[in-house]
Amino acid sequence: VTSSDVARTLRSVVDGVPVGQFREGDQLVDILLRGPASERAQLEQVEAAEVPSARGGSIPLQQVAQVLYALEEPIIWRKNRDISLGVRADVVEGVQATDVGMALDQRFGELRARLPDGYRLDPGGEMGENSGAQESIMAGMPLMLATVLGILMIQLKSLSRTFMVVLTAPLGIIGVAIALLAFGKPFGFVAMLGTIALGGMIMRNTVILVDQIRQDREAGLPAWDAIRESTVRRFRPIMLTSAAAVLAMIPLTRSVLWGPMAYAIMGGLLVATLLTILFVPALYASWLRLPVPDKGAGVAPANSA
Repeated sequence: VTSSDVARTLRSVVDGVPVGQFREGDQLVDILLRGPASERAQLEQVEAAEVPSARGGSIPLQQVAQVLYALEEPIIWRKNRDISLGVRADVVEGVQATDVGMALDQRFGELRARLPDGYRLDPGGEMGENSGAQESIMAGMPLMLATVLGILMIQLKSLSRTFMVVLTAPLGIIGVAIALLAFGKPFGFVAMLGTIALGGMIMRNTVILVDQIRQDREAGLPAWDAIRESTVRRFRPIMLTSAAAVLAMIPLTRSVLWGPMAYAIMGGLLVATLLTILFVPALYASWLRLPVPDKGAGVAPANSA
């Protein structure tokens, strides 16, 4: 007796085997051959089903198989060719799915240690998608940085000024941390996207200021005067553009999905703009190693950048 013989016997008893068709009007109705309802309802009757053998006889099913009551999934789901079972749930309004996933992941630590070989617990849903998206972003990060540096080099035409601009990009992390902690928002995937975009906004403000200093120095102003006048002259445009970007993020703060990104951009841009006005002039003067001017003797000369 083979497993195919057992499967055909069980199918004929439980599901039935089509043996023909019956025409009723303009429709064809399948004719099934299967055991009676009383035989299908009782486990003992199923065990007594006769399985045909290769020798022409038949033997009871209970002699070649053990029949048990058990639950079976109607559909077997697979992920990467492995059988998987998913557990899904919706979070209540106002709660981040990432927070719930992180809390569950901590609870599952002991359970993972007790799992037998071949079994594992993997996060899915928004948490799993965020993890995959972060990996894809990190993979493209070197190319993005190289592109940004190339564009800055073309625009500023100076390696030193390019590095000065790049050094101001991390200033927004201070404001991002303060804003997310103050409003209780997680640093998830969308917040990371906001932080990356924030770096571009900060460098844009720095380019405006650094390029204005360059123009003033080319116009004949001494280095200290160029730094001071450029900072005063570009203060209003930089503050207004940053304020416009911050105000544009306010409607997104009510979104559960995009709220962390909005708070990251708002807090980071607000703090970074204020620091840029103070940090870039000091960085420029330190980079050129400008001596402190004597108030009574005028402004000291400086080397070109």
